Order: sequence, then C-alpha cells, then structure tokens
Amino acid sequence: MADAMIHDFLLGFIRILVLHYSEKQPIYGKEFHDILSGHGYEVSYGTLYPLFHTFEKKGYLECETRTVGGKVRKYYSITELGRESLASARNKSR
Repeated sequence: MADAMIHDFLLGFIRILVLHYSEKQPIYGKEFHDILSGHGYEVSYGTLYPLFHTFEKKGYLECETRTVGGKVRKYYSITELGRESLASARNKSR
C-alpha cells in the first residue's frame, strides 16, 4: 500500500517537473533523466518516455525532432495548455 502511494506521489512530482523544465527550454528524455538523477531520483526511461508521449497527446507538450551530433532527438516544449496547468499546480501548492 505504501509503495503504491509513493509511486503515485513520485509520478505527480515528475509530471510537474516535466512542465517546469520544458517551460525554461525544450528538453529531451535523456537530459531530463540526467536532471532527475542529479537530484537523487532514479526514474526509468520506461516511465519517462510514456509520460512525454501522454503529455504530447493531451496537448501539454509539443515535440520537435532535431538531429544533434548525428543522433535524432525529440525535444519537448511546453504549450499554452501546459503553462496553464503548471500555473494551476503552482497556485494549488501555496
């Protein structure tokens, strides 16, 4: 029971952070994974990429494909709906 609660809490936290970091600049999966790792959170790519895809489908993020150093990366940027949702989350946390 406690593990399920912690899992739900962590996913909510990660969702807010995705919007927060994508508001600053476009982000890609490995970069965001490294950010989380740098803060002590080990989250699998199997958790992150479906979250990015879901946020894109729901209209919180938009995706741009770029080739960097010969590798194709998908960069995610926040949309207006994502900004509104992030602002709402921030207001509710006060």
